[in-house]
Amino acid sequence: MLVVVGAGPIGALQEAACGGRGSLSVEVRDDSGLVPIPGAAVAVRWSAAEGRPVREAADAEGRLVLCVPPDVQGAVLWAEFGDASSEEAAVALRPGAVTAVELQLLFGASATGRVLGQVRDARNDRPVAAASVSVPGRPEAAQSNSRGYFVLSGLPVGEHELSVRHLGYAPLVQQVAVARGLTTEAMIGLSPDPVELAPLVAVATRSRRLEITGFYERREWGELTGGGEFFTAEDIERRNPMRISHMIADVPGVRLGNCGVQAHGCHLYSTRASAGFSGQGCKLNVYIDGTLVIRGSDERHASEEVPLSILRMSRMTRENETVNDLVLPVEIEGLEVYTGGASLPAEFSGYDARCGAVVITTK
Repeated sequence: MLVVVGAGPIGALQEAACGGRGSLSVEVRDDSGLVPIPGAAVAVRWSAAEGRPVREAADAEGRLVLCVPPDVQGAVLWAEFGDASSEEAAVALRPGAVTAVELQLLFGASATGRVLGQVRDARNDRPVAAASVSVPGRPEAAQSNSRGYFVLSGLPVGEHELSVRHLGYAPLVQQVAVARGLTTEAMIGLSPDPVELAPLVAVATRSRRLEITGFYERREWGELTGGGEFFTAEDIERRNPMRISHMIADVPGVRLGNCGVQAHGCHLYSTRASAGFSGQGCKLNVYIDGTLVIRGSDERHASEEVPLSILRMSRMTRENETVNDLVLPVEIEGLEVYTGGASLPAEFSGYDARCGAVVITTK
């Protein structure tokens, strides 16, 4: 039900708060019109606005004041609380005036009643959110909102026991009387009751292969120094990337480039160590099971000597070969990404290590 109380001159406080614009003053009550509903949600769709309506919560007296946006001449509004709602109502708005509206929630058949209550901490009087409130013998239970309010509707007329529970508080049973078609208000204070819980122990099994290859030792050092990003097979499985280069490129400081005609053929480049490199930038070395399988940037100082083994390896590797051509995500036991030479462990700081490296351990 909607009751438009009327429109009048805007008050001094509202004028200051709304900057001289009009305001919408809303009161939310039960269907008898006698009991205010604190914490009810009021939804307002301004006539000149598009998209989702504005939603605000009523105060402890069931009231809400909203400033009217410029150039708005009307609004459609309704109220909600739990499974109850009011009728949708349209009102006209006048510039510089306050429009007072009363919304009455429809809780269902008048042959029953309802309980509107608030759960608070008996020690500090603060609202208790997410408390479970139920009536024995009825399957449905209500949960208090962020301000501690709850509503149980459709209760048969007569005496009922409210059972209130919340972790960390002593359970409470409170008697309430429900009248036909009316709302019974209940204030509930829960007493803190510290509960001694069994200790929670998280158990994780380390991969024997990663233990042997030094992955965990490098990860622990990297976490201390902020060098490198580390992923286990479980991390990769949770992410479930189509190609491992996609997951690597999500690491800050890494990008995909030089993709060619095939999307899977992208190479990996460091954006944190690109100074002095032309073209695509600073290409990452790629190691698989300790062997350098993809060389990084070809930019080298004239005096830099390249080991013969590296030269032989490079002749065997196709120039356009990428990490996706060499390993699948499901084949990886551990993945390490270093975006600069300064963070590289000694065992991967060989050939042209300025750009950083991707280190892969297979299963």
